[in-house]
Amino acid sequence: MKRQVLMNVMMAVLVAGLLTMVSCSKPKVADPDSAYQGQGAETDAERAARLEAERLEAERLEAERLRAQQLQDQQQGQTADAKSRFLNQNVLFDFDSSALTGEAKDLLREKADWLQANPSDTVMIEGHCDDRGTTVYNLALGERRANAARTYLVDLGVSADRLSTVSYGEERPLDPASNEDAYRINRRAQFVIK
Repeated sequence: MKRQVLMNVMMAVLVAGLLTMVSCSKPKVADPDSAYQGQGAETDAERAARLEAERLEAERLEAERLRAQQLQDQQQGQTADAKSRFLNQNVLFDFDSSALTGEAKDLLREKADWLQANPSDTVMIEGHCDDRGTTVYNLALGERRANAARTYLVDLGVSADRLSTVSYGEERPLDPASNEDAYRINRRAQFVIK
């Protein structure tokens, strides 16, 4: 029985010692990095790969934006060029005539295309003459020239409501010289956007 009591005492001491050790020991704290990695954290290699992918995507988007801007600038440039051609290419006429030449008709077809592409624009067609002939005659001839251009444009499908005419006769020459080159460019129908 002594033996039994001794065993019980030893057991009690051993249990008390174990309890003391367990209660006095520091709680084990998990390594934050290992816990984070265990929850799907990215490694340095994964992070570098992600950053590189983000950089490449940003570069791709910037290149796309630049291409779109260049295309828009190019289209605006083409639109400005077309408008400039519309305004600066005059329909020329032969001496003492309001009949449209083949070249004049080709130019008026280009102008009709521009007008169809720009349906909100209205145009004043100015009739001009060289300085030969009387003022009254040249005003009437300028009117016939402007009307000839207008009629041809209407025949090509441009709304008549968008086109008006005026005659300046010989009053607004492009070249005031009195020679054939000046006369040729002064006999014209000129277009002005209103």
